[in-house]
Amino acid sequence: MSTDEPRWLDSAEEETWLAMVTLLMRFPAALDTQLQRDAGLSHFEYQVLSGLSMTPGRTLRMSVLAEFAACSLSRLSHTAKRLEGRGWLHRTPDPEDGRYTLAVLTDEGMAKVEAAAPGHVAEVRRLLFDPLTKAQYGQLKSISGRVNDAIGPLRGCPSHPAP
Repeated sequence: MSTDEPRWLDSAEEETWLAMVTLLMRFPAALDTQLQRDAGLSHFEYQVLSGLSMTPGRTLRMSVLAEFAACSLSRLSHTAKRLEGRGWLHRTPDPEDGRYTLAVLTDEGMAKVEAAAPGHVAEVRRLLFDPLTKAQYGQLKSISGRVNDAIGPLRGCPSHPAP
C-alpha cells in the first residue's frame, strides 16, 4: 500500500470533473429517453444493434461487441436474448472457433436500426453538435481520444478496427 499523499483535485480540476460527470450521466439518459419514446429501444440496445450494423456481414463476436458496448458479456447476453425475441439479432457459434459466439444482425434488426437512426441522429445533433462550434468538435474529438487512450485500447470494434 502506498503512503504517498493523494493528488487531490484543485478547484479548476474539480469543476471540470463535476461538469464531466454530470454530462456522462445526463447525456446517455437524454438519448435513452428519445430512443425509448420514438423507437421503443433503450440507448444500450440501439448501440448493440448499431454496432452490428457497421460491421462486415453485420456480425461480431459477442466478446468484441461487449467491448464496443462497454459492458459485461453477461449484460450483453441478457440484451441479446431480448433482441433475439424481437427478431432483431440471432446468435450462432463462431465457425472459425466454436468457443466463441457470434451476434448477427437480422434483416429485421437492420430495418429497426434504419428506422431509429434519423431520430437518434437528430437528437445527437441537437444535444451535442448544435451547441458547439466546428472548432469545438475537433477539441472534443481530441479530448475524447486522449481520455479513451488513457483508459486503454479498444480493439476490433466498428469504430476502432483491430490494428
